[in-house]
Amino acid sequence: MAHISAVVPVFFEELIIRELGDRLSKALGSITEDFEIVFVEDGSTDRTWELIRELSAEDSRIRGVRFSRNFGQHYAITAGLDHCDGDWIVVMDGDLQDRPEVIPELYAKAQEGYDIVFVARQNRPESLPYRMAQRVFYWTFQHLANTEYDPEHGNFSIISRRVLNHFRNLHESLRFYGGIVHWLGFRRTSIQAQHGERFAGETRYTMRSRIRLANSMILAHSDRPLVVSIGLGLTMAIVSLAFAVYVVIRALVHGFAAQGWASLMVAIFFTAGVILTVLGIIGVYIGKIFNELKQRPLYVVSETVGPLRSTET
Repeated sequence: MAHISAVVPVFFEELIIRELGDRLSKALGSITEDFEIVFVEDGSTDRTWELIRELSAEDSRIRGVRFSRNFGQHYAITAGLDHCDGDWIVVMDGDLQDRPEVIPELYAKAQEGYDIVFVARQNRPESLPYRMAQRVFYWTFQHLANTEYDPEHGNFSIISRRVLNHFRNLHESLRFYGGIVHWLGFRRTSIQAQHGERFAGETRYTMRSRIRLANSMILAHSDRPLVVSIGLGLTMAIVSLAFAVYVVIRALVHGFAAQGWASLMVAIFFTAGVILTVLGIIGVYIGKIFNELKQRPLYVVSETVGPLRSTET
């Protein structure tokens, strides 16, 4: 059992992996020589896995888990947490925007009595429109999920062994590392750190991937979209009833007059749109229930390298 583990999902990072391994080893080595690094290769088709094997041959404390295909970043984090064996576990992204040099500060803060410490990222390189859109999303997420999740937090964090043990007991198919850890509770805090720049290559984390993650985050941690749907339906019913009363009173007082077809068409199409939207929301939740009932594994490992914790029960 290592004293500290680092779990790092990687995807098409052949230009980064050696630099990442060197800097991680130095950062962890400044804390203790009893560490392990678990790279989870998320279905890349470049030389990322080959380089992980080379790093492991050079240093037995570097281990690797390879997926049979691309499952996604948060499933890769889950796999790393399933296979690591540390008393303390650092989770970070693999593009070096999460700087390994921050790990000693993370560890030191955790030793003050915290089970969870996140990094609040400062001076992020994203564009202003992206940061504004992100803030709008997290505001929406906080209200829908009834949580105070900090939008400055990414995956870069350290958790204790007991948090890890509870994390492993949660097997829902919708995975969002930060949300699950937040839900678990325990004493937590954060530190501020400068956000790094991507060392080399281009990100594979597309806008489509971000939207898919946002969808999973909301569905996994909130049923409020269904409540909102009910509220919207009741509001429409009340407005319709009020309009009906208005029509009756107008007919009694002024005599009935046929209204234009434009307003009628707008009302019909608006109502139909709301109904279809509500049915769509319900359908998405039913689809997620269907996926949970299938009870498929969260990920499939095709190959490992180095001495890893067995996940057999």
